[in-house]
Amino acid sequence: MLPLADWGPLGCLGLLVGAVLALTGAGGGALAVPLLVLVLGWSIHLAAPVALVAVGLSAWLGAGFALREGIVRYRAAGVLGAAGMAAAPLGVWLAQRLPQGVLLLAFVLFMLFTARRMWRDGPAQAGPQKAPACVRPEGEQRLHWTRPCLCVMLRVGALAGVLSGLLGIGGGFVIVPALDRHSNLDLRSIQATSLAVIALVSVSGLTAAWWSGQLQTAAAVPFAVGAVAGLLVGRRWAMRLSTRALRRGFAVVAVGVAVMLLLRTLSHF
Repeated sequence: MLPLADWGPLGCLGLLVGAVLALTGAGGGALAVPLLVLVLGWSIHLAAPVALVAVGLSAWLGAGFALREGIVRYRAAGVLGAAGMAAAPLGVWLAQRLPQGVLLLAFVLFMLFTARRMWRDGPAQAGPQKAPACVRPEGEQRLHWTRPCLCVMLRVGALAGVLSGLLGIGGGFVIVPALDRHSNLDLRSIQATSLAVIALVSVSGLTAAWWSGQLQTAAAVPFAVGAVAGLLVGRRWAMRLSTRALRRGFAVVAVGVAVMLLLRTLSHF
């Protein structure tokens, strides 16, 4: 049974995770696990499934709002989500067999990589770009599906699924940059589609974690409640703040968190 004294810190951390998820369409899971590890002193094996509960629940809520607004590309979300759901149990299986230090080091590298992507791949990126594999014709809502587009979606979805099961992240840090690079969808549609995929992938990852006995439900409840509240608050600010500033601000935070995780990782070797 989780002590009541732990509900407050878990709720506050969840609030922050939900807000980041609403503002960026990604990043919630990338912050959730380090916050639980660094602030509460949890092991990554305990933190990852709890983080995925909060990220997944928030993503379901955010995707529901986006579906109502008609900005989710549901076919793309379905393909990405199917690949991710199939791959997520593999990530859970790997997480059970890798030691704490290795998982922490993997998370450090992941945080640094995503910080670099968030800093460099903003929507205001200039210069000539390669034609995307997935194109939505002008004046139409649907993507034009081709074999290269399908291959990209399956590959990105599978990678997001493995990372979701392995590290407890939603996969948005993979999905958002990939859709930004490989499609001509606008950023709001990309973020909304990312939330829909995270929602689907989280179901598979959490099912595998629960089946293996890794999921601590009592700890997940206050964290998830806080994340949902953060998502609702963050949605009010998402359209008012500069997307590029948000991405670069998060990149700076991600580097700081990675450094702190690295210091903790060294103690496990």
